[in-house]
This record gives sequence, structure tokens and C-alpha cells, in this order.
Amino acid sequence: MSSNGKKRKRPKPYETQFPVELFLNSLPSSKVDFCRLIAVVSIAAAVAVACNFVATSFSQPPKPFCDTTSDPDGSPFDYCEPCPENGECYDGKLKCIDGYRKHVNLCVRDGDVDKAAMKLSKWVEVRLCEAYAQLLCSGTGKCWVSKDELFNELDNYNLGDNHRVDESIYAPAKQRAIQNIHSLLETKRDDYGIEEFKCPELLVNHYKPLSCVVQQWLIKHALLSMLTFLSLVGCIFIANRAYQRHHLSVRAEHLYHEVCDILEEKPLESRRVNGECEPWIVASWLRDHLLSPKERKDPLLWRKVEELIQEDSRIDQYPKLLKGESKVVWEWQVEGSLGSSEKRKKTDGNTPELKKSMNSCSTLHRRVHAG
Repeated sequence: MSSNGKKRKRPKPYETQFPVELFLNSLPSSKVDFCRLIAVVSIAAAVAVACNFVATSFSQPPKPFCDTTSDPDGSPFDYCEPCPENGECYDGKLKCIDGYRKHVNLCVRDGDVDKAAMKLSKWVEVRLCEAYAQLLCSGTGKCWVSKDELFNELDNYNLGDNHRVDESIYAPAKQRAIQNIHSLLETKRDDYGIEEFKCPELLVNHYKPLSCVVQQWLIKHALLSMLTFLSLVGCIFIANRAYQRHHLSVRAEHLYHEVCDILEEKPLESRRVNGECEPWIVASWLRDHLLSPKERKDPLLWRKVEELIQEDSRIDQYPKLLKGESKVVWEWQVEGSLGSSEKRKKTDGNTPELKKSMNSCSTLHRRVHAG
């Protein structure tokens, strides 16, 4: 082997260390600059990862839906999306059932169908409850309605122009209305297995007319109503009798004072005319003079006055024969005035004229001759 082959050319020191020195020289010399470099590199790495994830997501085709008929436990969900509730999936495609609409990968309730279903179920409620209320009040309504009859009435109701439901949503709205009716009304099956509906007892009371409610309450509480009515009539009767007695007593006392005033003035009038006038007065004439025609029909009033006159010791009453007929006369027995007459003159302005007409001698003579 030649000497040239044995000798290898050794690299120069500056040739092997130059790249390392260049890299070290490119690093930041201060701690602050080094931290800034780390932050920039971290942000750049995060942006790169995010961009890669977004690009991968958009570039990947969406998963198909698993068929509804497939077994959920054995379905490879890594390769297909499970079919959502209220949806039907075939060949990887989702179709929502009636009454629901697709929203992203879900089937949500259709608002228009809900409104139509509420409208139909409310009509069924009113229809059944009014019929049952009529049966309870007058006996001409209907209690139980079969499902077939109810469906026919719903179809006829939808044919009306004022409350027609869109044909595209009528079928799901009708189905949902039936579901609402099941939870609202009472149900049973007849002897043939046909389902029937009835308005609940608590709900039917809201559909009864006020007159029917009052009538049923009176029938249910007949004894209490009769006792209440009799008590009310009795109270009114007692109050009326008490008022009449009070009014009779007040009026009799007022007439008694007027009689006393007239009798007290009678002797004074007789002395002024030198005894030409009698000091007495016929009780029946005084009665006819003081009482109105309506008051004369009530004998109890004048009887009360006579009782007060009999209890008065100042007044003497005795029978007297006038033109062959016996009359009861009253006469004042106390000499002079006791002051009661002057007091009543102030309270009753009609008394002076009344006494003047009764104490007139000409009036008395006319009555005696006429009697």
C-alpha cells in the first residue's frame, strides 16, 4: 500500500466547527429574547396544528346514518352516525317522521304542527265537554264518544273554511291531537273493544251555564236553601213587624199629645164665650178629625190612643146622650194649663189651627145638630 493511501487528510478545525458556531451565534444572547423566541415558536406550532385539524375535518366526508332496522349494539358507529330519535334512516339518509323537521343531525318538533294540534285538541275538548254539560243539565247531550266518531268530526271540522288546517300538516297534527286528548280526557273501551272518550268531571264544571250551576247547587243543598230562605223571610217579617209597632207607637203618642192640647184648650174656650161651648168633646169626632182616611182603616192606631187617654188622670171620659144616641166624650179635668200645650206649640206649627178648628163653638154646634 502506498504512503499516499495510508495518510488521510485530516479536516481543518475551523471546517468541522463552523456550522455549530453559526447556530450558537444565531441564538438570542439575552434571556428575554430567548423567551420571546419560545413564545413565537409555540404560537406557530399551535396555528399549524389547528389548520391541520380544520383541513382534515372539512376534507373528510360526513358519516352516513345507520339504518333504523340495524341492531344498535352491533352497528359500527365508527363508520356511521346513529339514527336520531323521531327519525327514520335508510341507505345512510335521515328522514324525520310526521310532525318533526330536520335540524342538523336531529329531528325537532315542528311548531306549525304543534299549533294545529293544539287547535284540534282544544276543539275536541270543547265539543265533548259541552255535550256532557248539556247532558248533566238538561239530559239531552252525550257522555261517551267513540274514537271513530271523533275522527269523523275532526275531518268535518277541518273542512270548514274558517278553521281549515293545511293539508301538509293535518295528518301529523291530528295524530298529535289524539295524543293530547288521551292525556286530557277519560278513556275506556266498549264491549266491542272500540275506544271511547269522555270529558272529566272536574273539567265539565267549567262548561256548565251559570243557571245550570245554580240549579244543581240548589237541588244538592235543598234543605239548606229552604232553611236559609225561611230564615230570611222570618227575619224580614220580624223586622217589618217591629218597624210597624214602632211606627204605630210613635204615631199614637203624637196623636195623644194633640188630643191633650185640644182638650186642654176646650175649657178655656168655653169660659171665653160664657159657657156657650161645652167643655167636652166627642171622642169619635176627634178621631175622625185627627186621622187620615188611610189611618182610619187601622183600628189598632186609635185603640192605642184610647189606651193612653185612659191612663191619663187629667182626662175624664164618660158616655153622653146626643140626639138619642150614646156617645163617649172626653173632658179635661185640670184647671189651667200645665205648660205642655205651650211646649207643643213650638214643635208643631199645625196644632194652633187644629185646636182652633176643633174648639170652635160653631163647629161643635153644627156637629151636634148634624149628629
